[in-house]
This record gives sequence, structure tokens and C-alpha cells, in this order.
Amino acid sequence: MTFIHEWSRQFQTYNKNIKLAIWANVFSQIGLGMFMVIYNFYIRALGLSQDVNGQIISLTALATAIILVPAGILSDRLGRKKVMVFGVVFSGIVLILRSIVEPQSLLLVTGFLTGLFTAFLQVSSIPWLAENSLPKQRVHLFSLHSALMMVANVLGSIIGGLLTDIFSMMTTELLSIRYTLLIGSFLYLLAFFPIIKMTEKKRKQPIPYGQKETKKQRSIKQFVKHNQTGLKVIGLFAIAQLIIGSGSGLVIPYLNLYFADRFEVSNTIIGVIISLGQAATAVAMFIGPQVVKRLGEVRAVVTLQLLSLPFLLLTAYTQQFWLASIGFLFRQALMNAGNPIQASLVMSKVNNSIKGLANSVNQMVFQLGWAFMGPISTSIVLRYGSYWGYAHVFTITAGLYLIGSLYFYFVFRSLSSTHETET
Repeated sequence: MTFIHEWSRQFQTYNKNIKLAIWANVFSQIGLGMFMVIYNFYIRALGLSQDVNGQIISLTALATAIILVPAGILSDRLGRKKVMVFGVVFSGIVLILRSIVEPQSLLLVTGFLTGLFTAFLQVSSIPWLAENSLPKQRVHLFSLHSALMMVANVLGSIIGGLLTDIFSMMTTELLSIRYTLLIGSFLYLLAFFPIIKMTEKKRKQPIPYGQKETKKQRSIKQFVKHNQTGLKVIGLFAIAQLIIGSGSGLVIPYLNLYFADRFEVSNTIIGVIISLGQAATAVAMFIGPQVVKRLGEVRAVVTLQLLSLPFLLLTAYTQQFWLASIGFLFRQALMNAGNPIQASLVMSKVNNSIKGLANSVNQMVFQLGWAFMGPISTSIVLRYGSYWGYAHVFTITAGLYLIGSLYFYFVFRSLSSTHETET
């Protein structure tokens, strides 16, 4: 009851902008959950090889990595709301196109465009929450936000797998998948309505980074000098994200194929398993602030990440479906539980004028990891098969996670968010 009361009290302190942002992200995540859990099977239903999946995932991640920093700068300059509206409308339209087109060239192009446009929504969400909250609210807020996103993704994954199996009883496999993808795309577009109701103060133009008053735009040299500490923090965080993102890119985009290839289970079962992983992550994120109270932010992140590694290796080598499911659930929950803690930490270390830049750089390098590792993962699996291929891929990921966690600890162990650097 104390736990529930604490979270209820926290939620009541959030303003209308935060609540609308949460609703927008809930709609978008339900839609994406439905779309992403099924899309790999859409490629197969078209008769294309698994290599095409890897190419699409790589292009999507690469596009996101390319646009994230410009999108973050636009978010800082033009305002979060405008950028989010643009992102949700155009990415929703592209998702609809991806559900319809069949030629491989168009699949690759729409995959690239998805990465471009979804970046505008994702790059503004965290800075928006940070700017509409107090520093003392942020660990709880980011944990709650991330947990609700996971729950929404759970619903999307379950609905996506279930709808596909239901539609398959009435029509062909290809059409059943297409109908599910279209429904997911339209649900994603519902995020437009909460975003349009948000209120944001008009930003003065031009707004040089980190400077309240000026007659002319600051040069790059002056910008770097004024934000030297914040940029250093962004760079150090970026290295950690690149290492973790590289490991993640080997495994996460192909988890549905892993369960299908190794254990030959149905789309519904895969949707349920992936959804349970998201649900477990949501629960872990609610516990995150309690771990922070005991260990501090940096130790909490590292501890959660290191605890996930044995479960990742269990998933890599087991031939039992129930053991693979347990390993997946615990790895998913523990590895991701620290993400909102890291977001809170980095947001507290940079001022408002470069929050969008900070968020975009961290997400950019994470996406670069996905872009580079996607084709490598599919090549390994195709060469070594459904057992040893995934075993090798998961083991490499475990090694990268270990390196990333140790790097994060030794670089940031003296860092905390107790001293806010906002303006």
C-alpha cells in the first residue's frame, strides 16, 4: 500500500502536459507494438529472405541515427510540440505504406523513412517531460513513463499476434498480417490528438544554446565553450550507449524470429512471450526508484545490467522453450530497468537549451549500433543455423553488455543528479 500510495502521489503532482505526453506515447507504443512484432513475418510472407529483414532494420536504425541530432536541434529551436506533431503524422503515414507495399525496393525505402520520421517523436519526448517536471520528480516520472510505454507495447504485441492468427483463419497469411499492420498503423496515428492539445510557450528566436540574451547567433566555438561540461557529459554517455546499442542490435530486433526458428511456436505465443517481457520490464521500472534510493543512480544502473547477463546466456544456449522464455523475461526486465534512471541522470546534467541535443545524441549512437549490427546478426544465424547462430549472437551481446556496464560504472561512479545544472 505504501508503494501504491507513493506512485499515486507522484502521478497527482504531474501537470497536464505530462499526462497528455504519456497518453500520446501510450497510443504510439500500442501501434508500434502491434506493427513490430508482426513485420518480420510480413517479409517472410512476401517470399523474401531473412537478409531483407536485416537490411530493413539496419536502414531504419541508420536513418534514425542520421536524423536524430538535427531533429534534436530543431526540437530545441522550434519547440517540442511542433516536432512531435510532425513526427507522428508522417511516421504514421509511412507505417500505413509499409503495410501495403510489396517490392523489396519500396520496403527498404519505407523502412528508411520510418527511421527518419519516428525520430522526431522520440527525440522530443524525454526533454518535454524534463521541462515540464521538477528535478525531484524525474526518476519516478521517467520510470513511470517507461513502464507505461512497456505496458502499451505489451498490449500491442499481444493484440498483434492474436489478430494475425484470427485473420489467418479467414484469409491468407499475407493478408492476415497486412490487416494487423494497418490496424497498428492507425492506432499509432491516434497519438496526434493528445499532442495537439499540449500547450507550449513560444520560443524566442533565435535562441542560442545556453545563452539567455544575445544580438547575434553564437559561433560554434562559443557554443562549445559555454556548454563544455554538458557536452562532455553527452559524449561520455554516448560511448556507453554505442556499446550497449551494438549488443542490443544483434539480438533485440530478431527475438520473434529466434522463438519461431528455434522452437517453432505460433505468432500468438511469440506475441505473448514478447509482451510478458515488456510487462516484466514495466514492473522492474517501478522498482527502479527504490533501487536508486539504496544504491544511487550509477550503481543501480550497473547492478541491474550485470544481473541480466546470466539470463541472456541461458536464453542463448537452452533448448527448452520454457527456460528460454524465463531467460528472456528476466533479461528483458533487468537490462531495461535502468534506462529511465540513465535518462534522468543525463537530463539533470545539461541545461534546458541542449536537452534535445543530449537526448538525440544518445539515441543516435544507440541506433548506429543497431544499424551496424543488424546485418552481422542475420549473417551469423544464416551461417550457423537456428541453434549455434543465435547462441553465438547472444554470447557476443553478453560480452558487449559487460563491457558497456563496466565502462559506465568506472566513468560515472562519481556522478549523481543532486546538483542540477538547468537554466
